[in-house]
Amino acid sequence: MGNVVEIRDLHVSARTDSGRTVEIIKGVDLNVGAGEMVALIGESGSGKTTIALTLLGHTRTGCSIRKGSVRVAGRDVVAMSGAERRRLRGRQVAYVPQSAAAAFNPSQTIMDQVVEVAKIHQLMPMEEARQKAIGLFRALALPDPETIGLRYPHQVSGGQLQRLAAAMALIADPEVMVFDEPTTALDVTTQIEVLRAFKSVMRERGMAGVYVSHDLAVVAQIADRIVVLKGGEVQEEGATEQIVTAPKHGYTRALIDAFHPRPHEAAATERPGPETPVLEVTNLTAGYGAIGRDGRPEYLALKDVSFRLERGRSLGVIGESGSGKSTLARAIAGLLPPAIGQIRMDGVELGRRTKDRSKEDLRKLQIVFQLADTALNPNRSVGAILSRPLTFYHGTRGRECEAEVDRLLDMVRLPKALKHRLPPELSGGQKQRVNFARALAARPELILCDEITSALDTVVAAAILDLLDELQRELGLTYVFVSHDLSTVEAVCDRVLVMYQGEKVEEMPTSRMKSGAEHPYSKLLIASVPQLDTGWLDGLDRERASPGAEAGR
Repeated sequence: MGNVVEIRDLHVSARTDSGRTVEIIKGVDLNVGAGEMVALIGESGSGKTTIALTLLGHTRTGCSIRKGSVRVAGRDVVAMSGAERRRLRGRQVAYVPQSAAAAFNPSQTIMDQVVEVAKIHQLMPMEEARQKAIGLFRALALPDPETIGLRYPHQVSGGQLQRLAAAMALIADPEVMVFDEPTTALDVTTQIEVLRAFKSVMRERGMAGVYVSHDLAVVAQIADRIVVLKGGEVQEEGATEQIVTAPKHGYTRALIDAFHPRPHEAAATERPGPETPVLEVTNLTAGYGAIGRDGRPEYLALKDVSFRLERGRSLGVIGESGSGKSTLARAIAGLLPPAIGQIRMDGVELGRRTKDRSKEDLRKLQIVFQLADTALNPNRSVGAILSRPLTFYHGTRGRECEAEVDRLLDMVRLPKALKHRLPPELSGGQKQRVNFARALAARPELILCDEITSALDTVVAAAILDLLDELQRELGLTYVFVSHDLSTVEAVCDRVLVMYQGEKVEEMPTSRMKSGAEHPYSKLLIASVPQLDTGWLDGLDRERASPGAEAGR
């Protein structure tokens, strides 16, 4: 079988705002055979997505293909005219994006959008396209395949929408599928369903695929070969089993090491006796919509949740999407007033809303949000962003404030010169460090971390986790760490609280999470974490679902 994709000596350049030309892809060669899935892995900025997009003859704004050829089914995409590329996209090469929500029009039904490619390219009658779409929905293990197309994008879950994006890409029977981080934003149980569906359809249709990811465990389940990238250059290439079990390049070994974060070690200092917990949540109930006569909201997102957290410790909150994790963090922070229950900090009850809390209460409890891109003002310099809480909480101004900004940047391992730059000029990892430094500026006692590493690649996320651990030891910080990534929780937290449909179903030491979980849902959640083992997903599929696991669902 010949190669469906052949990339030779690919060079892609970008033009900076100052007019300088920077080479971001530096002479990459790549082959993808018929029926083969090749994964591109590496940290942010390594060139994974840039290379994948060239298969569609596309580059991001400000970028251009400077040299080389990109052949799909024997035709050079680089040499094509704009009209030829438009005919190629969707028919011969199809793309599944990271965010399916951004790919769908909220005002059109799912079916109208899935069959749109067939309509644009006049591939078949619309009734035939709709029947084909229903067949794809069934093949991708979507619920209610006959009617799900009648819904609108907001009426399905994230995992379902990701599979529907794949159906949209598959409708024209393309020769090559490009998957760009399609499971990064999904929780572990949903991710398994999506991976299983992708793998099944690609096998059945014998299509070639390029899978972009920074998650080695995901790649190990779906790829035949792996290409490791750094700085726009190939570091290593080989069969998936070889890359995962016997990597040759030092950078590949560093990626694999970053996948295995060290389990969290609790501080060795013994406390003299019982003390007031820094945070105590009692019978917390919260949600959305109108408040009924019983004092409960129309839609309950949290149901009677209670826990205690001691000073200097870390509590992980895990569960799939919709389990109530982020709602719990928002309620504790005062961003969503609870309908019932109490939140105490240092034994003193906090106001239900931020406006009901004193400046001192606000200072002591800070929240770091998931997406630094939306949490940081893009028009304010890093120095101005960090100065604001220093002035607001501590009245720090002038040279004293500037010196404190330098100290905060040093604390989160960023160069002082960064204070003059704007957030859009920073990498994802740098932005998240600034996000965290802003919380530290208040000199808090407790920090709520809401999925703060989910958008980061493995290497950067590992560095952020090491930083959190180090600062906890130095400053005596207490963390509530909301995440759907169980390995992250294991690396940072002393205890873990498992949420399911708004309820706390189990709480245990992190050290007991993998071997001593008792609730069926906890066991299902932990068993759904992909392992760095090429046979893990197929082995999981061979196992019969236990009655306990079904009960957990």
